[in-house]
Amino acid sequence: MGKIYCMMGKSSTGKDTLYKMLLEDGALSLKKIIPYTTRPMRRGETDGVEYYFCSEKELSGLLEQGKVIELRAYDTVQGVWKYFTVDDHQIQDLRQNYLLIGTLEAYGKLRDYFGKERVVPIYIEVEDGIRLERAIGRERQQREPHYEEMCRRFLADAADFSEEKLLDAQITMRFVNDDLKQTEENIRDYILSQND
Repeated sequence: MGKIYCMMGKSSTGKDTLYKMLLEDGALSLKKIIPYTTRPMRRGETDGVEYYFCSEKELSGLLEQGKVIELRAYDTVQGVWKYFTVDDHQIQDLRQNYLLIGTLEAYGKLRDYFGKERVVPIYIEVEDGIRLERAIGRERQQREPHYEEMCRRFLADAADFSEEKLLDAQITMRFVNDDLKQTEENIRDYILSQND
């Protein structure tokens, strides 16, 4: 049976970079699951690559059809942004392994939907000072930097990924991303061990 690997961690821990590296590793044969969002596209993002960007009306239609597996809403400085996973036939082959980026909440709902034996958490962590430096650097590259939203996300992560919540979600394996290549190798080995 294939696995669904749910990569998660606080903002600016390198999830997107690690995600891309793991998808490119032919030995892992991972297929990506692309989440949906109602938030605006950031500079450098492409619809259907990082996310499927959609309107509130499109989300309502998916909800009415019963296709939304999990949904999270964040009250940002720029309005309410919603992120969600849709049963849209991205996960068809039960023998295939999949990779997606999510939150603890998303991981829990995916685990409930697909089964505990099928959904495997990959938790990435980085020291907070380094995360903050990375977040500021990324925000500076935006056409219109939104430092207030960056700060809100940074502070919200402390609550969203508290030790208590990590324990409740039974997250026991953690990958410290202080060396990107080494972290990628560690996750790669972990995935290969899960597939035996």
